[in-house]
Amino acid sequence: MLTPSDDQQHDLRHHGDAEVRGLSSEMTDLAVNVRSDTPPAWLKERIAASLDGLAAYPDGRAAREAVAARHGVSSERVLLTAGAAEAFVLIARAVEARRPVVVHPQFTEPEAALRDAGRPVERVLLTAEDGFRLRAGAVPEDADLVVVGNPTNPTSVLHPAAALAALARPGRVLVVDEAFMDAVPGERESLASRTDLPGLVVLRSLTKTWGLAGLRIGYVLAEPRVIGALERAQPLWPVSTPALAAAEACCGPEALAEASEAAQRIEDNRAHLVARLAELPEVTVAGPAAGPFVLVRLAGADVVRARLRARGFAVRRGDTFPGLGQDWLRLAVRDAEVTDRFVEALAKSLIDR
Repeated sequence: MLTPSDDQQHDLRHHGDAEVRGLSSEMTDLAVNVRSDTPPAWLKERIAASLDGLAAYPDGRAAREAVAARHGVSSERVLLTAGAAEAFVLIARAVEARRPVVVHPQFTEPEAALRDAGRPVERVLLTAEDGFRLRAGAVPEDADLVVVGNPTNPTSVLHPAAALAALARPGRVLVVDEAFMDAVPGERESLASRTDLPGLVVLRSLTKTWGLAGLRIGYVLAEPRVIGALERAQPLWPVSTPALAAAEACCGPEALAEASEAAQRIEDNRAHLVARLAELPEVTVAGPAAGPFVLVRLAGADVVRARLRARGFAVRRGDTFPGLGQDWLRLAVRDAEVTDRFVEALAKSLIDR
């Protein structure tokens, strides 16, 4: 379903961190999609070692080369950014689009950035009845900027790479947000290394898997012409020296192996979470889920969220995402012990309503 985005129903600036800000350290966080127990010690050491170079201006060449090598592309196809969120702002500023379309439900910053840049955004709204899948023909043929997440936040849907590749065409910029792709075993369905698709722009974040949300580091993969346009929209030295050190470190072979192992653990822990949630007939899990989070539907979710908070669990409200209402919650995947405690608290919260 295609709709204009001029309604005021959804708070596009609300994110998971708002659910835990100011809460006690005893609160169990299922609202923020950053992998728990990160960053690892070896990464902290690499970042700390970079502090000796703070007197010099940041030099991103080594990090850029590392990202390029990681995806098998040339460094001219890489732009380092202060997290994926900055990339959305750069795209909104630098890409001249007459008919931008954002596929929802998804991360709301792309639309917020486009609105701030004065772009008349339209929404393609995917539905729970279709499993939040992108159907052929849903995106208007004359859309010259299309933004879609894969796997999508908050639905956890992993769209087939072929379906997204089919959206690419001359005269269109296709932005695929792969911020959570490294949490998918084998990164199946990724388009990050594709160089044959016209107008393809892939965004990646290093903040989720490596616990670097406070450092702000991500990158863009695109054809050099697009990279140049985005780079001209950036301020000078946009990525700090510690963030560059982190980017280089996270693209090394050992780091990639560790990320692969973490992705498998996430998949196993997500299966446990989904199985436990299936024990509660009041709860419906959107799926199949492929990301480090799941989207669930239950009546009175706003009340249940407050009950869970009182029992020490923070979860992400779903009604700030276009296409979702007050009966949706997003849950980050944690280990089996946390999941078991959470499901027990959720069962009690459902009874208390």
